[in-house]
Amino acid sequence: MSSRTAVLLAGALVTGLAWASAPLPAATALDPAPGVADLAQDLNRILADSRLDAARAGVVVRAAESGEELYGQDAGKIFTPASNTKLLTSAAAVDILGLDHRFRTEVLASGRRAGGVLTGDLYLKGTGDPTMLAADYDALAAEVAAAGVKVVTGRLVADDTWFDDVRLGTDWAWDDEPYYYAAQISALTASPDTDYDAGSVIVSVAPGGAAGTPAKVSTTPETGYLKIVNRATTGDSTDVVVQRQHGTNTVVITGTVAGAYEEWVAVDDPTGYAASLFRAGLAKHGVRVLGPTGRGAAPSGARSLAARESMPLSELLVPFLKLSNNMHAEILTKTIGRKVANAGTWSAGLAAIGEFARANGVTTSRLRDGSGLSRVDGLTPAGLTSLLIALRAKPWFPTWYAALPVAGEPGRMVGGTLRSRMRGTPAAGNVHAKTGSLTGVTSLSGYVTSADGEPLVFSIMINQYLSASPKDIEDQIAVRLARFSRTTPADVPATTRARTAGGQDAGDLECSWRKPAPC
Repeated sequence: MSSRTAVLLAGALVTGLAWASAPLPAATALDPAPGVADLAQDLNRILADSRLDAARAGVVVRAAESGEELYGQDAGKIFTPASNTKLLTSAAAVDILGLDHRFRTEVLASGRRAGGVLTGDLYLKGTGDPTMLAADYDALAAEVAAAGVKVVTGRLVADDTWFDDVRLGTDWAWDDEPYYYAAQISALTASPDTDYDAGSVIVSVAPGGAAGTPAKVSTTPETGYLKIVNRATTGDSTDVVVQRQHGTNTVVITGTVAGAYEEWVAVDDPTGYAASLFRAGLAKHGVRVLGPTGRGAAPSGARSLAARESMPLSELLVPFLKLSNNMHAEILTKTIGRKVANAGTWSAGLAAIGEFARANGVTTSRLRDGSGLSRVDGLTPAGLTSLLIALRAKPWFPTWYAALPVAGEPGRMVGGTLRSRMRGTPAAGNVHAKTGSLTGVTSLSGYVTSADGEPLVFSIMINQYLSASPKDIEDQIAVRLARFSRTTPADVPATTRARTAGGQDAGDLECSWRKPAPC
């Protein structure tokens, strides 16, 4: 973490403390009608954009301290929230699991040990850690070797029983299956980078020696788990397709390449992928496993040989929310299910998240996953603003608030999916909110401080639009809220009201889901 990032995150924590306890400014004791009426007029004007003629837009703005509704349009209607679902999942995870929760990955042995020979099986047991890298599996293998084990006469057994074996979420689109943002969920998995994109591999394509020669292909991490079929050639331009064939680990690469190109690819069966990385690490450190790789639960009497614990949830929240990581959301959902019902399933986890949501003001909801990738998920703008208000009273709120994306702040782990939006406006460094994007869906819900210093919460959800992404409408609303005063009409430039307040590249998916991330 850079020093600038650390300073900005520390500042966000301090701001979060202020958000949790700041009293209303004295100005709010005056008649609010002129400023509120002016705000409603401006928001109505923004929402009269012709791009929304065929769409549905729900918007709610409320005073964070009193709960007063300052503006509402279709407040109680159900909308597809996309990644705004992660507001519920992340908050429920912190409340149920605790900020100190860590994922544990362990190597266990059964059978007898005589010198360097283990007569029995070696178990690799996971609990869903999305932060496991190839280097971490290598380090576990080094610990096994350091413990004196040289030969395992039995099998290497992958124990992923902490979760069930349902790998893909309900309602996920079948054609998303090869992409890393819809990777399979397992209690044993691996990430290729420190964004912690669990269950995926980075495939790199580079030009060969001369035009027409085969492209060079490599993977991060190095692995034989994928079968690479390289049909790409060196050319004058880069037009490459990297596609994993459905239901397999065969990756076919076609097209031409003139410069370096990378694609994040979800693997089929992350349990087998993780086990293959660990087995390669054992071989590297001189530990021979004579039997094949199998699956199953470690026996209760198995002895621990090595273990690794992840960073605490308080730290994982940053890449989770800043980059809108779907896999973190789903892993946490199943972890919640394991904690409350001893069942690492979507149904158990979603039941607990739903109960948490209802206890914190979300009276109407439909949850099918933890990330918002499902188009059947349903939330209301009113429910989300009630949740945002309720969370301010939680003892862990400052840490959670600091993990939200921040408008206009550079740095992927500070501004996150909002880092390219609302720059040079009163919303920059002010709006802390969760983005959401799917085809025909955009959402933005979070916190903003008004021109009077009054904390506000807001939720904007737009569904079924046919135009390019209207995220600039969200930005216009957020900037207007940053300029809001109860007593003084805001001096809002006509150009801001009419079009954009500093948007980002239009797209059908969260900007961080398009690697390398453009936002």
